[in-house]
Amino acid sequence: MFNLKTLTKGAVISAVALSVMATTAMAEKVLRIQSVLPNSADEVKMLEAFGKDVADLTDGSLTLEVLPAGAVVGSRDVLDAVDAGLVEGGFAWTHYWGGKHSAANLFGAPVAGAGVGLDNLAFLSWFQYGGGKELYDRLWDEMGVNVKGFMLQPVGPEALGWFSEPISSMDDFRKYRFRAPPGMVGQAYKDIGVASVAMGGGDILPALEKGTIDAAEWCCPVADMAFGFQKVLKHYYLQGLHQVVVNADLYVNGDFYNGLSALEKKALEVAANASLSKSMSYRIYENGKALQTLVNDHGVILHDTPADYFPAYMAAAQKLLENGAAENAFFAEVWQSQKDFANIAVPFWAGAQASNAALGKAHADTLK
Repeated sequence: MFNLKTLTKGAVISAVALSVMATTAMAEKVLRIQSVLPNSADEVKMLEAFGKDVADLTDGSLTLEVLPAGAVVGSRDVLDAVDAGLVEGGFAWTHYWGGKHSAANLFGAPVAGAGVGLDNLAFLSWFQYGGGKELYDRLWDEMGVNVKGFMLQPVGPEALGWFSEPISSMDDFRKYRFRAPPGMVGQAYKDIGVASVAMGGGDILPALEKGTIDAAEWCCPVADMAFGFQKVLKHYYLQGLHQVVVNADLYVNGDFYNGLSALEKKALEVAANASLSKSMSYRIYENGKALQTLVNDHGVILHDTPADYFPAYMAAAQKLLENGAAENAFFAEVWQSQKDFANIAVPFWAGAQASNAALGKAHADTLK
């Protein structure tokens, strides 16, 4: 004869067990992300904030674990590792993969604002409303990798860089061995006669200390200070054209992504959209604080970039862009999209921002 009390107790136990099993299964979705940076880097802090948003939005069914540079593969192999499924995710800058497809340069670091005046806000506007995201989603297929990309950190502008002595002209600049980014932005420096060398962020300070290089750029005050450039170099130039905007992004293995629930996919999208604006807001304030610390506590001297740098670099960038468009149809399509957007948006944005920039500069001058 059936015992109702026993059956009820058994049903409750089974239900609890199934609930625990379901919760455990959901919690097993861990997106391990191999970064190209040490976990102390400022960009990783922003990536971890993105991960917290994803975990909160999914009630913990999808969590992110950030692995430091070199944990699974070398920095240059991160995208291939994600493609092959050796690690579920990767984090770098889109232009790091310019060797796989030249158009990656236009998403990661559109050289000289892609020649049409795109700053980070204008770039974000193009990405979200001017057709950029649709092109970005096609980039990975154009590369031939099994990856879903998420743009996260379109920050900038980046500083020209650090020097051991003041420079007053391009002739002075050309005397230095200069760490520059990889890809098109670094090639433009080579094309104007600068002895530029690409290397990872963690390698820059040791190279400066050993004398392998004697000038460098990485990013901006907060990130540069974290790497310790102020320990070796004291002359800092904020105005540069090479990376008016620079974007860091997340790469998720396509099979892992396809195995996520609709809610988890949406959480990645929503958190990524939040990261786009949060990263810019964060960087403005943090860069301001870091710049004060560099000047007041470390004896760093700020200089204006030599005037002849701008036309020289702009001409080299324009030539590289034209060559890229002539050599690859998808590159040409992306660049044309940026130019079409700029023809509409930049006259307004540049005109409106000119007075703000002048007011800001006047206020900054009163603080000297």
